[in-house]
Amino acid sequence: MTTETNEVKEKSLNFLEEIIEESMAKGEKRVQTRFPPEPNGYLHIGHAKSICINFGLAKKYGGLCNLRFDDTNPVKEDVEYVDSIKRDIKWLGFDWAVERYASDYFDQLYDWAVLLIKKGLAYVDDQTQEQIRENRGTVSEPGKPSPWRDRSVEENLDLFERMRTGEFEDGAKVLRAKIDMAHPNMLFRDPIMYRIIHAEHHRTGNKWCIYPMYDYAHGQSDSIEQITHSICTLEFDVHRPLYDWFIEALEIYPSHQYEFARLNLTYTMMSKRNLLKLVKEGVVMGWDDPRMPTIYALRRKGYTPASVRAFAEMVGVAKRDNVIDLGKMEFCVREDLNKVAERRMAVLNPIKVVITNWEEGKVEMRKAVNNPENEAAGMREVPMSKVLYIERDDFMENPPKKYFRLQPGGEVRLRYSYLIKCEEVIKDEEGNIVELRCTYDPLSGEGSSSDGRRVKGVIHWVSAEHAVEAEIRLFSPLFKTEDPFDTSEGQTSWEENLNPESLVVTKGYLEPALKSAEVGAPFQFERVGYFCADTDSTADHLVFNRTVTLKDSWAKINK
Repeated sequence: MTTETNEVKEKSLNFLEEIIEESMAKGEKRVQTRFPPEPNGYLHIGHAKSICINFGLAKKYGGLCNLRFDDTNPVKEDVEYVDSIKRDIKWLGFDWAVERYASDYFDQLYDWAVLLIKKGLAYVDDQTQEQIRENRGTVSEPGKPSPWRDRSVEENLDLFERMRTGEFEDGAKVLRAKIDMAHPNMLFRDPIMYRIIHAEHHRTGNKWCIYPMYDYAHGQSDSIEQITHSICTLEFDVHRPLYDWFIEALEIYPSHQYEFARLNLTYTMMSKRNLLKLVKEGVVMGWDDPRMPTIYALRRKGYTPASVRAFAEMVGVAKRDNVIDLGKMEFCVREDLNKVAERRMAVLNPIKVVITNWEEGKVEMRKAVNNPENEAAGMREVPMSKVLYIERDDFMENPPKKYFRLQPGGEVRLRYSYLIKCEEVIKDEEGNIVELRCTYDPLSGEGSSSDGRRVKGVIHWVSAEHAVEAEIRLFSPLFKTEDPFDTSEGQTSWEENLNPESLVVTKGYLEPALKSAEVGAPFQFERVGYFCADTDSTADHLVFNRTVTLKDSWAKINK
C-alpha cells in the first residue's frame, strides 16, 4: 500500500462528517451540536461515545456544542444526576458552550402547544393511558379516534389552560397532537404532547404540573438553540419524521436529526432499568462499582479519559447496530496506561524467599525505573532485605522444559537486582511449600554476574520487612456470556448469566512507594496488571482495583 493510499485511508470521513462537509460546501458555515441527557441516572460508556461524537464534531468544524438536560419528568430526575453528568463530561475532557435545560423552554413550549391547538393540530383527550394504548391499533390495523378528538378549539384551549393551573388529577387528561390515527408510523397516531404530573421539579419547583413529552420537547428545544445537527442513536430514527412534523407545523428553525449506531459491548449490559436493579439488590457496590458500565465506574476502576476517547474513535460512527468486543476497550486503556502509568512491584500470591547469604539486618536500596516509556518519569528506590516475597506462580518444584522462572537448583534475576539461586524448598506438615531458601550473587547487581553468566528469567519481588499490605480487588466482566440476555444454555433470565467470579478480593504485598498512592492514580504492577487506588482506600487500609490485565486473558478463557 502506498503512502498516498495510507493518507487517504487515515483521512476517510464517517457519514456524519460527510453530511457536515456537504452542507458546508453548500454555504452552511455554522456547526452547532448538543448533548441532551435526561438527568435520571448515571451516564454509561454508550453515552461516552455520544459525548465524544457531539463535542468532537463541533470541535473539528469550529462549532459549538451545548449541554442540555432533558428534564421533562420530575418524578425520575434529580440534581445528583445533573452534577454527575457534568462531572463525567468534564472528566472526558470536554466543555460545553452553554448549559441549558428543557425546563428553560417550558413557557415557550406551552405557547407553541397553544398555537397547535389554535391551528386544529392538537386536542385534549380524556382517555386513560391504557385506553390510548388499546385504541392506537397495530402495524396492520389503524387506530380508533378518541371520542374527544373533535373538540372545538375553544374547548381545547380552556381545558389545556385548566390542566396547567392544576385543576385535574394525574392521568385525568393529556394533550395530543392531531395527526393521523391510520398512519403506518405508529408514532404519528396522535402522539401525546403533555401529561399531568403533580410533582416538584428540581428547577421549576411547583410552577408546572403539566410536562411535555420527549417527542414534543426535543425538536423544539433544538430549534430554539438553532442546533444544526441533532445527533441521536439509531433507535430514534423512527422518531425523526415526528421531529420534523412538529417543526414544520410550528414554522420554526429547521433543525435536522441524524442517527448513528448505539454502542453495544460484549459481556456488558446497558439497560438502565436492569442496572438499577443490580444496584438496588446489592449485586454491585453501587453505580460506581468498577464492574458497571457507567463512566463513574470506569473512572473508579482506573480508566483514563484518553483511553475512553480513543475507544470511541476506534469504534467509529456507523449506521448499523453491532456488538463491539470488550477486548477493544481494554486494548485502548492498556495502550494509554502503558504510556502514563508508573511501574511498581507488588506480589498478590506470595511465597517467602530467604536469602541465606544476605547479611542479617542489611537493607539495600535498589534503583528502579518509574516508566520505561517516559524518561522524564525518572527513578525511584526500592528497599531490599534478607527476606522477600515473590509470586507463588514464579516457582515450580517440577517444572516443564523451557520454564525460565525459579526452580530447585535454578537461577533467576530479581527485577532491578541480583541473581538468586534456589537451594532448598521448605514445606509444612501437609506438604505445602512455605519457604524457599536461596543464595544471591553479590556481583550480579548491575545486570551481569560473577562469571558473566546470564539467565532468561526475571521476576518481581518485594522486601517482606518493608512491604505494605493492601486489599486487592480483581475485577472481571459482570456476565459469563458475551450477550447477558443469552438463554441458549438453558438460562431463563439475564440474572443467571451473572459471573460469580466478577470480583475476587485478595491480599497483596506492595513496595512501600505505593503507601502514598493517590486515589485514581494509575500504576502498572509489574508483570501483573494495571491498578489504581480505590476510593475506599485509606492510610490504614489500602485498597487497589485492577483496571485491566497486561494481556487479554478473559477472551482466551471463554473461547
